[in-house]
Amino acid sequence: MASDAASAAVGTTVGGGSAPSEDAYQAFKVESRGIELIPDDQRPMRPSDLFWLWAGAIWNVEFLVYGALIVSFGLSFTQAVIAILVGNVFYVLLGMASIQGPEAGTTAFGVSRAPFGINGNRVPSLFNWITQVGFEVEGLVLVVLVVEAMLSHEGVSAGTGIKIGLILFAVAVQFIAPFLGHATITKLLRYLSFVFIVVFAIMAALVIPHVHLGTYHKSATWEIWTTAVVLLVSAGGLGWTENGNDYSRYLPRQTSKAKTLWAATLGAAIPSILLELLGAAAYIVSPKATAVTGLPASFASWFFWPFLILALPQIFAINSLDLYSSGVTLQALGVPVKRWGAVIIDTIVAGAVTALVIFKGNFYTDLSGFLDYIVVWLAPWFAIVFVDYLLRRGHYDRQALFAERGGTYWRNGGVNWKAIVSLFLGMAAAMMWIDAAFYVPSYTGPLSSATNGADFSWVLGMLVGGIAYWLLSFRSVPAEAALPLGGSLPGAGAGQAAS
Repeated sequence: MASDAASAAVGTTVGGGSAPSEDAYQAFKVESRGIELIPDDQRPMRPSDLFWLWAGAIWNVEFLVYGALIVSFGLSFTQAVIAILVGNVFYVLLGMASIQGPEAGTTAFGVSRAPFGINGNRVPSLFNWITQVGFEVEGLVLVVLVVEAMLSHEGVSAGTGIKIGLILFAVAVQFIAPFLGHATITKLLRYLSFVFIVVFAIMAALVIPHVHLGTYHKSATWEIWTTAVVLLVSAGGLGWTENGNDYSRYLPRQTSKAKTLWAATLGAAIPSILLELLGAAAYIVSPKATAVTGLPASFASWFFWPFLILALPQIFAINSLDLYSSGVTLQALGVPVKRWGAVIIDTIVAGAVTALVIFKGNFYTDLSGFLDYIVVWLAPWFAIVFVDYLLRRGHYDRQALFAERGGTYWRNGGVNWKAIVSLFLGMAAAMMWIDAAFYVPSYTGPLSSATNGADFSWVLGMLVGGIAYWLLSFRSVPAEAALPLGGSLPGAGAGQAAS
């Protein structure tokens, strides 16, 4: 169990320097902390801040597109409504993935070192870094497409030079908030959320009178419906679990776990449900709603410019979360760089990949495939981290999370093979029941083939990964949690003593 004595020592930086001062957490100043632990007296965040952070990110045109996309699979409006309600229930996973941050005082993949080990954690950290960069690319591509639509509306064709200029513009603007850090993102999203709520109300007023369900007669099979649900779960509750503790870690340790859980869950779920329902309705009005640049066709013609102009800060807002998280994940990988330096690296990488996507085309097909495949690693990883949290009853040896050698989580050369094995068992299980036949690479798992294309990859991956880890660890993890701070299990091998 962590103690107050440990708290005084956990403010050192990744490189071993001294802790930042108490005023380190200020908006519009570069955040000095990265993955390193946050001292108890430097956590000014409140659950309401966490609620509005997630609300500000999710009040976003991307979720309109997700709602329209699932209807384009051939779902009836009723099927779409049920899929949206079911899919968004799983934002509780985001809430569950946010409650470790206040106790551990570190990021999602700082906490992940407890089950996986200091070195073993590099495996899921790599998967997450790729995933976060993928989401960053999604946002940057959308920014470029939105500005291209503006130019096209005025009769300007976007040639190669203009596209390169737009990519550089998108990258430069996107860089600012993540570079400044957590406090800046939290404040910006809180106030932007109020603007976005007003915009949503206007869009709803423009779309709903034109939705005529009596003339829309499509209906999809149950198997296709499950594919729609997995897209929403991947883009929603499960897809954000790897970010949860990155943003809750500035909550005081004494913050109620229930308040943390519900702040993250409801802050994200409420706007997600409303926007996806509106997106589904927008598709009934115009099938062009499956693209951000096509959404204005569902509204009044005068709303073209207000919609696209306001879409830009929305996309930048949600992308700020991914770029911030990819930076601290790069640190979790062991790259010796400060948080702001990691943001610079990830910005350059995301910009280069964005250029490839822009000039390759097929963006929305690639996006759907990306959302389908990321659950393969994400579902078992989340299950392992949460089962580990339950087994250790929420108690972390916070100094051991950052020990270069030795300590509670060192185990076998810094690797916990029980977690690694469980992760890959869960990933194999997920691949057994995935339907990605229309994406690149094209693949349909044997269980999906046997069930006419049903997709329960995320459910099976989560169950197998979590159960496997529990079976392998239900004795060892509670024994670890009972150790004194900096301790190690008897007979654990050389180098296991407290550092």
